[in-house]
Amino acid sequence: MNWKKSVLAIPLSFSLLIPSVATVSAHDGENHAQNHPTVTSPTSDLRATLDALLSEHAYLAVITMQKGIDGAEDFEAAAGALNQNTEDLSNAVASVYGEEGGKQFKEIWSSHIGYFVNYVTATAKNDQAGKDQALADLEEYKVKQAAFLDTATESRLKAAELEEGLQIHIEQLLWAFDNYKAGDFEKTYENLRHSMHHMFGTGKGLSWAITDQFADKFEKTSVDTPAADLRADLNYLLSEHAAFAILAMQKGISGAKDFEASAAALNQNTEDLSKAVASVYGEEAGGQFKEIWGSHIGYFVDYVKATGAKDEAAKKQAIAELEEYKVEQAKFLDAATEGRLKAADLEAGLQMHIDELLKAFNSYTEKDYATTYENVREAYAHMFDVGAGLSGAIVDQHPEKFQEKMPTDMPKTGMGGASEQAGGLSGTLQWLLIAMVSLIILSAVTVRATKRNPQE
Repeated sequence: MNWKKSVLAIPLSFSLLIPSVATVSAHDGENHAQNHPTVTSPTSDLRATLDALLSEHAYLAVITMQKGIDGAEDFEAAAGALNQNTEDLSNAVASVYGEEGGKQFKEIWSSHIGYFVNYVTATAKNDQAGKDQALADLEEYKVKQAAFLDTATESRLKAAELEEGLQIHIEQLLWAFDNYKAGDFEKTYENLRHSMHHMFGTGKGLSWAITDQFADKFEKTSVDTPAADLRADLNYLLSEHAAFAILAMQKGISGAKDFEASAAALNQNTEDLSKAVASVYGEEAGGQFKEIWGSHIGYFVDYVKATGAKDEAAKKQAIAELEEYKVEQAKFLDAATEGRLKAADLEAGLQMHIDELLKAFNSYTEKDYATTYENVREAYAHMFDVGAGLSGAIVDQHPEKFQEKMPTDMPKTGMGGASEQAGGLSGTLQWLLIAMVSLIILSAVTVRATKRNPQE
């Protein structure tokens, strides 16, 4: 499996009605039975694409709001990345529902970003009336966006449930911002994690609606399968790692007050990933993975410290240690997956990850913010390729645990209403806990019910 850049690592403006060709085969050249479960299908690829764009939106929105209230020099670049994400989402919508549909989506979607900006501006001015107006505007946006998606999907997604899901999204971003402004950084990053994870449910719901409308275009494959859920869950944790690693490095070199909280969120992500590995390959393997994976985060910290101290020798040492990490991590995953993931390919993918994070950080210290956020987006998207590869290997090792059960109704998603999950990762993985001695459900990532205010 090759983790080099695929279509997910470039601007996602291609047609969603043209299924991704960046599929992953666990054993090259091996012919599987037609009913062999797989993480890659036209529908699963669509779901991953929407998950990437929607969760990236939540991440960039929160970061842009932080940069705005701080008056940070990279605010414009962060806002530019958020706007580019909107362009990509709008182009994707246009590829399904036509240019007029894409234009209408962009106008509505962009408006809610503008209302968040208004909320930040009013907060900075201690203007309660301005904040109240921004909240009222967001309420109107919610109704318009829900109506658009209800109409576009021919009521496969219901306006009332969409409004509930959109309200969750709005509240999560506002809670993350309000807590940041209040200096409660633990809740800030708790809500950022919630907001990113919530959008994976949204991506599942929207991809279900699209593939139900255009079943022939997606070879009548299902969005709601155990293998697709596994891929989505790993995509969430791996992309979150990249996002929080870059953010923690920025906070570290800037001496920001929320550095410790951002680093704690990154460490919690490592805990979750390690427990996932342990649930598949045993506690000893989970501990080994945690030690190896955690080491590369430590080496990035060393690099940041060396940069702050202007210690070129220490920077070179950190890079040398990252080189050793790359080899050790690749060897571990090759062995764990019984050669389904090849060490050489793994090393290439891990090197890409390292390069993207270092380039994002170096360009940040050099105040080349356009390059910074270009690499933020590339690093984030790249981890969806990693998720596809790792989930593909696991499914190939344990195919009997991932046999598809074709759903008859809309799957549980993050769209609100009756379809809203109570929290945590997919029901598929919860089932696998029982079926395979804790197979791939991240018990530490038990996200509270998204309808409940995390501040309570």
